[in-house]
Amino acid sequence: MSMTSSDQRPTPAARLRPSARMHLPREFSRCLDSGKRMGGAFYRCTALAQPESEANPRPRIGFAVSRKVDKRAVVRNRIKRVAREFFRQQRNLLPPGDYVFMGRREAALATPQQLRDDLMRLLPRLCALKAPAAQVTMPAAPTASAAFSPTAEAADSPTPTRTEPDPRAGDDRVSE
Repeated sequence: MSMTSSDQRPTPAARLRPSARMHLPREFSRCLDSGKRMGGAFYRCTALAQPESEANPRPRIGFAVSRKVDKRAVVRNRIKRVAREFFRQQRNLLPPGDYVFMGRREAALATPQQLRDDLMRLLPRLCALKAPAAQVTMPAAPTASAAFSPTAEAADSPTPTRTEPDPRAGDDRVSE
């Protein structure tokens, strides 16, 4: 029995689902504005780790390969295709978050193996990302033991007022 082209497609479980990709400009902006930047020889990656309590606990990927990298769409698509396949294979190792891969100009001349090697060098740094602390809307209530601590007594006493000028401050007097 011969193998047709439809038999060579990845199984549905091996495909990169649309939920694993970033689609909206605001998602890219949030990652690029607040994420941690790291670079390799052929890719720059901006990663924004998500807290564990986030709704989507899986890593997502986005690409930004501009025409500055290469004018030919074939080359830009190859750069994205190599990164997409790498991400698909390694996504279980990555912490939850958004990852934007941007191709560098040098990537246009690199072989696919060189691109994969560069991504492998970035992988340990991406895996080491720490998620930011979850945002808390209200401060924690003081415990009973904290109410009787010496620091609580010091907080209740009035703070002394300073009568002498601060030597570090500039002179505010106007000269005549």
